[in-house]
Amino acid sequence: MPAALTSVFRPVLADVPPDIGIDAILADVQDDGVSAPASDVDGLRSVVVRAEQDGIELSVVVLAANPVRDSQLRDIATEVGKQEGGTVLVLSPSWVGTYSDTLSRVTVEDAQDKAYTGNAVASADNFLGAITRPDPPYGLITAALVLLVGGVAAVSFWARSRRSAATADGDVDAR
Repeated sequence: MPAALTSVFRPVLADVPPDIGIDAILADVQDDGVSAPASDVDGLRSVVVRAEQDGIELSVVVLAANPVRDSQLRDIATEVGKQEGGTVLVLSPSWVGTYSDTLSRVTVEDAQDKAYTGNAVASADNFLGAITRPDPPYGLITAALVLLVGGVAAVSFWARSRRSAATADGDVDAR
């Protein structure tokens, strides 16, 4: 007789923690792109201004406490981003969450991984640096690898054909 299942895994719906006031965050973000404790506002404003100079609409939200799950930071970022647009960075004491309607998810998540430092201004600065850094020239790297492999194959073919010709000449002389 098979064992009875006592629980079933169900995906958790996207949610914003009930103690987070999205309306208050949106009102705060609208004027300067920052919703954070007063001690971090000036430094974060300078990061937002630098982002604007690079053509990126960035909003930064700093929470005083961690939500229950780290994924809730992404949910908060998504709610703010749907209203404000652009790219949103949400920081809590231990986690980072992001959203962007202009940058690829790969770019944003890579920058998110580099962002967390424990200091909101430094984290936002790291995030901005990661999303504005140019990507490696993958096309040139691929072309160089193709040429290198082709060159090695050509040299190998040439050396093998010379070796075969030398062996064939040696066999004829031995007879």
